[in-house]
Amino acid sequence: MECDKCGDEAVMHATYSGMHLCEEHFCRSVDSRVRKRVREDALLSEDASPDDPETWLIGLSGGKDSVVLTHILDDIFARDPRVKLVALTIHEGIEGYRDASLDACLELTDDLSIEHEVVAYADEYGLQMDDVADEDPLDMAPCAYCGVFRRDALSQYAEEYGADKLLTGHNLDDEAQTAMMNLLSGDIQQVAKHFDASLGSFEDREIDDDPFVPRAKPLRDIPEKEVALYAHLKDLPTHMAECPHASEAYRGEIQGHIHDLENDHPGTRHSIMSGYEELAKLAAEAYRNSDDGPRGECERCGAPTNNEVCRKCELVDAVGGELAETGD
Repeated sequence: MECDKCGDEAVMHATYSGMHLCEEHFCRSVDSRVRKRVREDALLSEDASPDDPETWLIGLSGGKDSVVLTHILDDIFARDPRVKLVALTIHEGIEGYRDASLDACLELTDDLSIEHEVVAYADEYGLQMDDVADEDPLDMAPCAYCGVFRRDALSQYAEEYGADKLLTGHNLDDEAQTAMMNLLSGDIQQVAKHFDASLGSFEDREIDDDPFVPRAKPLRDIPEKEVALYAHLKDLPTHMAECPHASEAYRGEIQGHIHDLENDHPGTRHSIMSGYEELAKLAAEAYRNSDDGPRGECERCGAPTNNEVCRKCELVDAVGGELAETGD
């Protein structure tokens, strides 16, 4: 195959667009789509300036997605005095897994000279995910516990650090799967929250009263295989092993269905996200005008909730953990 741009040997064929691209033009294409997403989402505030820069916290796991995101954002903003990039790695306490990915994080942030912080479940919640997975007091998949703890740790640290944005490496496949799971579950509130948390332009989101630092997903237009190819071609330090406790059976089933649809009907993932974002925006507008949002605070940690204790604190109690003391 020849590159449609220059005639050199192609390294990939994007069936959804019909394009064959060589290494140089493929990498340019990924970079260009991420830059476009940053612009369209109004990620950089008009008020940001060298005298008052924004701090963007990147959730860096060491996997291909977060590594590629960090690399591209550094390429765009390393010399922009309006933005300060900080990488945050969550150590869940999974023997032989997170330590290896942490090495990739350290190598990348050292190469890019990006500030890097590490937060551990052991320090924040007094627990290790290996122990939670072994004991499983609530008979849930380990991912159900870990997802709650991870989201909380990212949000809480971003708030404590004074970050203006929290950026994660979710790719097109991740987002299409989440969209379908939310729609098939019929959880309209979750659809609305998904929009206000991380979809659409910041100009369209209701973030002024959001108790958490707003999120952005600059890779959400890039298919997973293209992220992996980009990481390989750029020779980026990545940890490719799957978490030994990963067991999201439902997401895996949705992933398989979307994969089959994409093979038969190229562009399905893009179509799902295009329609879902419009629906999520409408749901978010309705949700904001209703009385269905969190009306109180967790009596343990202060997080927004409709219950006396939030889900995170419930799970910490269930597994015998202990929340870290917070200062005033």
